[in-house]
Amino acid sequence: MKTKNGIFLLSILVTFLLGADLMSQTSLQADTMDNVIRAVTDQYPGASLQAVERGVRHAGSLWRAEDGDDAFFKAFCLKHYIADPAERLRVFQKLNHYFEAIMGHTNEIYLALKKHTDEPTGPLHEIDRMFSAFSPDAHLMQDLYQSRIAFVTALNFPRFTLAEKNRLGPDWSAEEWAMARLGDVFSSRVPAEIKQHAARVSSQADLYISGYNIHMGALRDNDGRKLFRDDQVLLTHWNLRDEIKANYADGELGPRRQRMVYQVMKRIIDQTIPKDVIDSYAYQWNPFANETRKNGRAVDLEREPDIRYEMLRQVFLARRAMDPFHPHMPTCIERNFSGSMEVPQEQVEALFHQFLSSPLLKKVAQVVEKRLGRKLAAYDIWYDGFKSRGSIPQDQLDAITRKRFPNARAFKDAMPEILRELGFSPESAEFLAAKITVDPARGSGHAWGAGMRDSLSHLRTRVGKDGMDYKGFNIAVHEFGHNVEQTLSLHNVPYFFLNGVPNTAFTEALAFLFQKRDLEILDMEPGDAAAENLAVLDACWSAFEIMGVSMVDMKVWKWLYAHPDASAAELKEAVITIAIDVWNRYFSESFGVRDEPVLAIYSHMISYPLYLSAYAYGQLIEFQLGEYLEDKPFGAEVERIWSLGRLTPSVWMIRATGTDLSPQPLIRASERALKKLK
Repeated sequence: MKTKNGIFLLSILVTFLLGADLMSQTSLQADTMDNVIRAVTDQYPGASLQAVERGVRHAGSLWRAEDGDDAFFKAFCLKHYIADPAERLRVFQKLNHYFEAIMGHTNEIYLALKKHTDEPTGPLHEIDRMFSAFSPDAHLMQDLYQSRIAFVTALNFPRFTLAEKNRLGPDWSAEEWAMARLGDVFSSRVPAEIKQHAARVSSQADLYISGYNIHMGALRDNDGRKLFRDDQVLLTHWNLRDEIKANYADGELGPRRQRMVYQVMKRIIDQTIPKDVIDSYAYQWNPFANETRKNGRAVDLEREPDIRYEMLRQVFLARRAMDPFHPHMPTCIERNFSGSMEVPQEQVEALFHQFLSSPLLKKVAQVVEKRLGRKLAAYDIWYDGFKSRGSIPQDQLDAITRKRFPNARAFKDAMPEILRELGFSPESAEFLAAKITVDPARGSGHAWGAGMRDSLSHLRTRVGKDGMDYKGFNIAVHEFGHNVEQTLSLHNVPYFFLNGVPNTAFTEALAFLFQKRDLEILDMEPGDAAAENLAVLDACWSAFEIMGVSMVDMKVWKWLYAHPDASAAELKEAVITIAIDVWNRYFSESFGVRDEPVLAIYSHMISYPLYLSAYAYGQLIEFQLGEYLEDKPFGAEVERIWSLGRLTPSVWMIRATGTDLSPQPLIRASERALKKLK
């Protein structure tokens, strides 16, 4: 209750601040910008009218009453507009230096403030949570506007729309792309208080998820049997999902374990899970009957009071509070897709709908059912038997990885060798490994990129007391792919503002390409033709699953915008209804079961809003890139492709592979694989 009350009070504060800030906003007079454009072009007759107009209008759109009156704005533009191309280039280079310093050092501060919440350094104190939620750069944008740096930048390096980038970008040089990316920096003005609140809410949601462990040894089935080890602690949803995947290789005990894990998931989704069994071994819990015992005696425990959905609701409200300060993209949905992802949401949804509606799903489902020798269950969306490791017992894989990686340092020391095994040159392998460090993780693990060339990227992964089990290794390889991308796209681009990839889907693509080679790294890849066909079907099956989850995520956010005053209980019912509707529309016919809520389990929906689409989009990118890389040297091409920098998705894909993104390569390859397997 304390956390919920704290969030509620913060939401009231934000509402007050939002209203106060909106009242203080004013715009320039309607004819002011036209007059300023004429004045600047008169002062610089050789300047491009189009460039002057773009810069003045962009700077003017960010101007508020407290920045000065109309006359001051005119004088400012006349003084600070840079008409000389050589001088403009010099200023641009200086801005690269200054912003790399600011962003890079701020990134290091964030790493330090989150160290104890991200890494297992010992018991957490409330002061750790407070610093983890603190945003040292919350006032940065405000300060840049007050110092006029933002306006000088906006005036001389204005923003381009997504349509303009896609139309003009194919012919742009790296310098022109970097200048366009600089124009994205000052595209809106969100008050620092609202950004600070959003950071606090996001941190609270992240802490809630990172502590949501299930002690599997405390679970009992309807016959009172214990199916898991006492020391097995699984984080939702990642480890629970991976436990379902791991048990396909065990034909005897595996199905019982899978049914139990899925029942736990359903209790989490509908919030009937007893709150005192979360991250606790104190009670024995039967998730089927939802009964709890302690020392052999039945105990009645209260359910978790819809905290999962209250967290999601507060994340939504915090993001929605930013809407009025983004006139060109006035919803979080638009900012996530047309802004961050640079693909319109409608286009993403249409692409996913096209793939999910394909007859291919039913065909592949029939193959899965035949391989399992039983009717499909809802949790078989995580069927892992197409992978070669699906036939390798979990204990055997755990023994191999624990011996090779007894701690995080061992994984760090093995990085150069891993990269060489993946085809990177010895020089590149040493360089990349030197720029990445490995830390143990309190949660499931993640990759944290460097913010400047003088810093390191951090790979955080969960390592047990007996060493890194196979799940941890598989996740670590995935995060290693992120780190390699982060390093290449920072160090191999000519300008700081060009660093990165078009959106998170592209970094996920490389992470997936690394992750699918995990057995190759362990010298266990079979490499036969049948395995290659199965790998294609595995990619196809995985894409169906993650696109279904992504559809739920997008539809939930549309529902939230349509019902902004909904309670946590109402949101819970909406999420479950949406998940069931998506299941029934796309999956029920192929699986032979209806009304399943499984698509609502993903933790990303709570702590990483609208991020799931990046995974689904990344699946298509990964496959198209994987197909392109089939007959090419992996390491060398990875270096070339992920050094292109932050172009738009369309331009990036064309430069990387010669064609724009499409689901058709995966569909065609899956059809071919099905025929060959028959």
